[in-house]
Amino acid sequence: MTDVIPIPGSEPLRVERPALGYAMALAAAALFGFNGAVIKVALGDGMSAYRLAELRCLFSFVVFVLIVAAWRPQRLRVSGRELIYLAIFGACAVVLTQLLYVLALRRLKIGVALVLIFLGPLLVALWARFVGKRQVRQRFWMALGLSLVGLVLVVRVWDRFSLDGLGVAFALCGAAAYALYVLYAEHAVGRRDPISLLCFGFLFACLLWTIVQPWWSLPWHVLSTDVSLDGNLAGTSVPEWALVAWVVVLGTVVPFILVVGALQHLPATRVAICGMLEPVVATVVAYGWLDETLTPAQLLGGLLVLAAIALAQTAR
Repeated sequence: MTDVIPIPGSEPLRVERPALGYAMALAAAALFGFNGAVIKVALGDGMSAYRLAELRCLFSFVVFVLIVAAWRPQRLRVSGRELIYLAIFGACAVVLTQLLYVLALRRLKIGVALVLIFLGPLLVALWARFVGKRQVRQRFWMALGLSLVGLVLVVRVWDRFSLDGLGVAFALCGAAAYALYVLYAEHAVGRRDPISLLCFGFLFACLLWTIVQPWWSLPWHVLSTDVSLDGNLAGTSVPEWALVAWVVVLGTVVPFILVVGALQHLPATRVAICGMLEPVVATVVAYGWLDETLTPAQLLGGLLVLAAIALAQTAR
């Protein structure tokens, strides 16, 4: 999943190099989008969605903690009160966002899953309006109506709900988890930098996974098995560990760092709009690699949802 963290209401103190910021934000979205196809293939023989989500959290935490230890080791210090907040952030927001994203991809076409999950920013805006009592511009309500029309087209409700119902439920819950993730991050970002926030988030995500399904019980032998790349690359096989490494490094750590870097040069709203490249890239890659196709109505619905998100971002 589009794993990007746009923080509502946060703006960088200085906008220094906008061109670099756009390049970083678009590169992150492209990597996140390509990662959807890699995850789909990685869920092959012997690798469950739960185990893949656990491995992603475990190895991402290792990389993030090494980065923070080498860059700003003092940021690993934390107060007892903040530790409780970070524990909730990691054990709930991070775990749910990662897990529901993988579960949705397992049952739905990549483009459909990402369009549904990308409803998360609209949920954040709804929370800001009705719970946070913040004012939003009139165009937000236009964006909400546009997104609902797009959602109807994407899930094809007139066709006896032809999509996998559980997959749609996972994707919509993933959108809610994404909203929870953003709202928690919004409150934490003022007290610590995003990289150390991610480090602690993935730490507590790993601790929760250790309780639910201990990492030492992982089927490590599965990582050495060869997995077919499926689709148009079905004749090619790679080790499972190579796919997991891609998901961790190029599908999680690198794009997160690019997003953090982009936020140093661009407002968060612009970074979030650049993130909408993710479902576009994911759909193109899924078509070219995995032979996944969407109907014209679903494509139109996806474009309407993306347009609605862009409109909602400018309304905040």
